[in-house]
Amino acid sequence: MQPPLQPEILSPRTRRGRGVFDDENLDILSHILDDFIRIPGTSIRFGLDGIVGLVPGIGDILGGIASCFIIFAAWMRGVPYVVLTRMVANVVIEVIVGAIPLLGDAFDIAWRANRRNYALLTGSLYAPRKQTIQSWIFLIVLFAIMALLMLIPMVLLAWLANGLMHALFGVNVHFPTLF
Repeated sequence: MQPPLQPEILSPRTRRGRGVFDDENLDILSHILDDFIRIPGTSIRFGLDGIVGLVPGIGDILGGIASCFIIFAAWMRGVPYVVLTRMVANVVIEVIVGAIPLLGDAFDIAWRANRRNYALLTGSLYAPRKQTIQSWIFLIVLFAIMALLMLIPMVLLAWLANGLMHALFGVNVHFPTLF
């Protein structure tokens, strides 16, 4: 008979700043950044991150820098690296898509990277195995989507090159198949 599995206890990386990085303060910070203002008569909520994101050029970068505070707190509290990577990916997605005028601002309000990262932080401290598995799945899907997004332009360029070669020289270029 195997002994019962004990939860993995992650020790904090440092003892300094414990009060600043506690759950209550980080919850308030994520709330202020993502959803403390409600548009009257709707269920739409946004925070300082959405407001600052309206400033062209620098707004999304400032929001991303503010979002890094929660990631740093998670690192200080001993969150596994795969979860930290997922948290960084959440912020990077928000900053990159948020840089698109108007559409990006709506995405910032809907994505709420800080609330997601706070949930990942608390979840990884209280249910580390579940968060680690979910983070691996998220990152694998994210990398698959990125690979697909890189493959699509290459296929389109090959198709255009074939059409151009046929139109100019009457030559059909046959690309090798993988299967």
